[in-house]
This record gives sequence, C-alpha cells and structure tokens, in this order.
Amino acid sequence: MSKATKQFQTEVQQLLDLVIHSLYSNRDIFLRELISNASDAVDKVRFEAHSNESLLEGNADWKIKIVPDKAAGTLTIRDNGIGMSIAEVEENIGTIARSGTKAFMESLKGKNLAENPELIGQFGVGFYSSFMVADRVEIVTRKAGSPSEGCRWESTGDGSYTVEDCTKESRGTDITLHLKEEMKEYLDEWKIKSIVKKYSDYVQYPICMDITRTEPVKGVDGKVIEGGGDIETTTEETLNSMKAIWTRPKSEITEEEYEEFYKHISHDYDKPLKTIHYSAEGTSEFRSILYIPSHRPFDLFYRDQKKGVQLYVKRVFITDHCEELLPDWLRFMKGVVDSSDLPLNVSREILQQDLEIKRIQKSLVTKTISTLTEMKEKEFDEYLKFYKEFGPVLKEGLHFDYANKEKLQELALFESSKTEAGSFVSLKEYVGRMPEAQKEIYFLTGTSRSTVENSPHMEALRKKDYEVLFLTDPVDEWVTQALHEYDGKKLKAVDRGDLELDTEEEKKEQEQKRDEAKKQYGSLLDFIKEKLDDRVKEVRFSSRLTDSSCCLVADEYGINANMERIMKAMNQDVPESKRVLELNPDHPIVSVMGKLFEKDKESPRLADYCELLFDQALLTEGSPIKDPLRFTRLVSELMVADGKGLVG
Repeated sequence: MSKATKQFQTEVQQLLDLVIHSLYSNRDIFLRELISNASDAVDKVRFEAHSNESLLEGNADWKIKIVPDKAAGTLTIRDNGIGMSIAEVEENIGTIARSGTKAFMESLKGKNLAENPELIGQFGVGFYSSFMVADRVEIVTRKAGSPSEGCRWESTGDGSYTVEDCTKESRGTDITLHLKEEMKEYLDEWKIKSIVKKYSDYVQYPICMDITRTEPVKGVDGKVIEGGGDIETTTEETLNSMKAIWTRPKSEITEEEYEEFYKHISHDYDKPLKTIHYSAEGTSEFRSILYIPSHRPFDLFYRDQKKGVQLYVKRVFITDHCEELLPDWLRFMKGVVDSSDLPLNVSREILQQDLEIKRIQKSLVTKTISTLTEMKEKEFDEYLKFYKEFGPVLKEGLHFDYANKEKLQELALFESSKTEAGSFVSLKEYVGRMPEAQKEIYFLTGTSRSTVENSPHMEALRKKDYEVLFLTDPVDEWVTQALHEYDGKKLKAVDRGDLELDTEEEKKEQEQKRDEAKKQYGSLLDFIKEKLDDRVKEVRFSSRLTDSSCCLVADEYGINANMERIMKAMNQDVPESKRVLELNPDHPIVSVMGKLFEKDKESPRLADYCELLFDQALLTEGSPIKDPLRFTRLVSELMVADGKGLVG
C-alpha cells in the first residue's frame, strides 16, 4: 500500500498526553517498556515455531539490540521476534490501550498448552512511553514467515500516524526514537547500560549494543607502538546478565552464588543468616528468594525506612521496595519476588490491591514462619542470633498479625527471673516448668533487665519462687495487649491490679494481717492519701511487698510507668491517670510514721515523709521525681538527724 495518514482511535490525543506527562514517574522506564515488548515478541515466535519451524527463517539466535546514533540523534531498539503485519500494526498500535500480548495470551486460554510463553505486556500502552523522550517515533516491522509484508509506521504523537508497505530483510521489529534535544543523554553509553542493568538485567534474551573504544596501536607483542596513533575498535557487548538466579533449581545453585546475589541486592558485606528459595504453583504462581540478614540495618526502626523486597514481573524489574508483599513485621527481609501474573497498574509502577497480592503475601509469610520455626527447633543457636537482632520486630506481628499470632507466639523468646542475662525462655518452656500452685504467667515490663529485676513488684513472686518474664522491648507493651493468654494460662502484669499468689489459707492469713494493720494505721493511710491526693488514686497496704517500703501499682487495664515513658518518648499526649500507692505493713517506716501521726498529726516532718515515700516509689520504678532538689534536701536532713543520734 502507498503511504497513508490515519487518525488514532477514540480521544487519542488526551490519552497520549496522559501517557507522556502523567502515567510514568520516571522517564527511564521507556527503555524498560520497549525491551519488554521486544522480549515478548521473541517469546511469541519461539512458541509458535514449535508447531511451525519455518517461522524461524533459519535464525534462532535470539537477540534484542540497542543502537544509539548520536549523529542522527536516534535510538533504535531492534528485535528478531514475531514481528507484525500492517493489519496488526494498526490494530495494536493504532488503537491506544489495546495489547497484542494480552490478546495473544487470551487466545491460548483453554488450550491446556504445557509451555505457555511468559509475557510481560498487559495493557498495550508501554510503547507510547517513547513519546516522553522522542518527538518522532518510527517502526519498521515484518511478520515472521511473511518475507514480502514489511510495514513502516510513523507518528509524532499528535493524534495521527502514517503507515505504508516497505521491504525488510529479516523478521522482527525496529523501533527508532528521534529524541528530543533535551533527551540526548539517552544516547550515552553509561546511561543505556545503567537502565538495562537496573530494569532488564534478568531478561532471558541477550540485550546487545555495539561499543566503540579508541586504543593506541599495539605490536604483535602486545606493546604500544610509539607514534603509531590510535585505532578504533567496535565490538558487540551483551549488557544484561540474563542470570535470574531465582529461576534455577536449588540443586544447581551454590552457597557462594546465593551469597553473591544477597550482597548484590542488599548492599550488605556480610553473609545472610538464612536463605529461603521458594516457588509457588497453583492459584498463585511466583518464584522468590528471601534472605534473613545476619544483623539489623541501622534504619530498622526509622519511620521513613525503605522496606520491602524487589519485585519483578517475568524477570522485568518493577520496584526496589514492594511493601505490599511482606507485612511490616518482616521489614528486615531482603530478596526478590518474580510473579508471572501479578496485576499492576497501567504504568506497571504501582501494585493494585487485589486478591492475588494477598495470596502471594500469605504464601511468603507462611514460608518464612515455617523456616523460622524449623530454625528454632533444629538450629537454636542460629535462631538465637536471629532473635537477638530481630526479635523486637518479629514480636510486632503478635500485635498486628492476628492470623499468625498462634504461630508467632511459639517463636517469641523472653528473658526471665530464672534465666541469665542474654538467655531466653519460650512461653512453652515457661508453662512447662510452672509450679502446680501457679495459675498465671507473670511478666513485668521495663526499660532494662536490671530495672525490672530489682523492682519491688518482684518481691512476693521471688519469695514464692515464681518465674517472671522480663519484657524490656518497647513493643512488649503492645504485645501484652494482644497476647492475653497462652495454653490456657492468662498473662498477668505484676505491676497492675491485684496479685493473687496465695493459697486459701494464706489469703485468710494475709487478709487478717492487712485488716489488723488497717485498724491500727487506717487514719495514717487517709492522711497520706490527703497529702498526695493530686498524685495517687488510693493508698493501701500491699500483698506484693516483702522488703521494700512502698511501690506504685496501675489499675488492671491502666497505664503503667513504662507505658508512660514510651508514650512521652513518642511525643504523644499521656492521658492523665493516677496509680495506687501500696505500703508494706511490715516495714519499720509504717510504724515510725504511725507513732509520729499519733503524737502530732500536724508535724511538718510527717508531710515530708509522705513526699519521700511517693518519690521513693517513683525512683524504684525508674520514673523521674517532680522536685529532685527538695528530695535531696529532705534525705540530707534525715541523714544529719540519724547521724547525730549515732554520735551523740
């Protein structure tokens, strides 16, 4: 046919403007799209040649070639794939948002073909990203097996195009971009190489480019000939590795290859702690390699930390950090996921939230949990290394991932009153060694082991020889809100609510003892409550203290001191709340204050003792006191008075 000018169908100019100015956030992507289309074209001819070998035309040397021409200002992407007839050009390119690839795949449905080719194209708009960098695009193409049906297509993106017959010796498609003046950087060797390396390194066909180098003339001995001038040599180089390690069987991959790939994608110089090479078939088909690092990254707890694994669709790179494929509590994981049918938005840059993504995430999470469980059971020392680095993050899943809470609680480890510093106990082990009389799992939260270990709240439990879990990670406050019980045993905070540690006989004895103390010192308790009314909810005698004089106790579901500290550190408003001041009825200070109260209720020293008791309770739990200067002055005065009594 002679050269004809035609119009694109249906509001084409508006769609072109969308593609050129809005659809893609990064101009570099145009080359990824054209290479992906070329790869699809090669896939198609390979597939169809199984039943019609003549389509190969004697050439099965698959190749995608990039040809930059700085003199002409053009960039050509050439493939020896299936090619197109004039009718197909008009059908697939003349109509925006029509995908030949999608139509091809639709035609294969229901045929039960064992080797369907994997094709990236889904929407038929990737080609139009060319107009982001080119003011004119030219296509020369010929259908495989039709040597006399070449076609030339050309457009400036203005809503129209020209199409005509032409002669083309070989099958396939050449796309030539006449680059805009400000886009000439895409002719630079380094720029082309960097884009191919980033987006198309694992495309299974060689992506080639002629590389010209100027070198001094050398003799037969390999030495430079002085005054011999320079010589230009041009060689064809393959720009992509084509080594998608995740597509190979595990048995063919060495540990060194796994480690090399980990270092490549994570930029970590150390070896990974664990490698998870996993392929899923059936409802969701994808391949993945996930790595557990050997140490936590410095930005693990940064709000703007980049997280997520690398996403590929049929070996073509989509994004560095695909957060949707792993939950936040697995944000330390590194690796790649390559899906055959993951739905993307039209620009392939943003995932669409749908069932397929959730299926892949569920599969990855299940595999990761099973791997960690196996590590814990069979390689506990390795698991301990992992847990010391990533335990706080893993425990976030207990609060946020209800579906996997039961599995994750088996992976959680805690220090306790019966472990040495740096050693851990699991909930299963804790329950297994509980005394018969113990009915609940006891825990205490705090900023450090030493703080909780020396807390006055521990005294009665230590006397009973009951084990207490030490929860010293900030996330533990949220963990205990979600993990209410384990194996039928409720978790109980020893610094909240009432503690029921005694047998029925012991309870009666303790109640009688408290009743007697209340009869004797009830007025004193009321006095202390009056003096501290703005700071405490109640003043009462304690059943949890054996040595210390006092402690502060939160309500069963109230905010304790540790939670207050965390909220303040997060710059959050702390709800106003008062805690209970508990006194040890057997402590000498109660007797002293009782006698002083009987002698002189108006004594200033008695009011000072009330302040000192409250400040003492704050200090023992690690909380700041309101007036440190006054506290030190009162302590100094007491030391002087006591000292005078000693020296006469």
